[in-house]
Amino acid sequence: MDEIEIQKCGVKFDPPSIVVVYNDKGSTKKRRRTMPLREFTKTSNIEVAAEELKTNPRHGKYVSQITKHQLIRLVTIIRDKLNGMSLEASLARNDELDKIDPEENLNTVDEETLKRKKAVMDTTFTKHQVRPDDPKFQYDVQVAFDEENVMESGWDSDKSSDMEF
Repeated sequence: MDEIEIQKCGVKFDPPSIVVVYNDKGSTKKRRRTMPLREFTKTSNIEVAAEELKTNPRHGKYVSQITKHQLIRLVTIIRDKLNGMSLEASLARNDELDKIDPEENLNTVDEETLKRKKAVMDTTFTKHQVRPDDPKFQYDVQVAFDEENVMESGWDSDKSSDMEF
């Protein structure tokens, strides 16, 4: 099998499908692949549908280059449309799910939202992670912090208020 390079990915609502536009490296042609989400309903589990696409032997070659986060986002748009939500509202909802607000209490959100937020956090972490084999890696970095702008907190005071047991 020749290697492919994904150019675009999108959704098709009738029937529910993921559409991938790719270049076949063996030729100069741009091709399009439509991968239907079989038996996908408005109550289907998004993660299961995305995983089925990734493990499908016919579609795995095309879906393997799409990140899991992007694939879940596309399947969410399809499910929102099946639930009667407009495309604009679904895109706005997805953008909101992809934002991390440090003031948001994730203990109160539903499980699907929590999984999406965690996926965004994992993606951000791996994007900014510096490993020992990276060219920017420095061992034993020491940083001097400005003492004047430090805010005091009750839990880190210098007073020895620890009780001895």
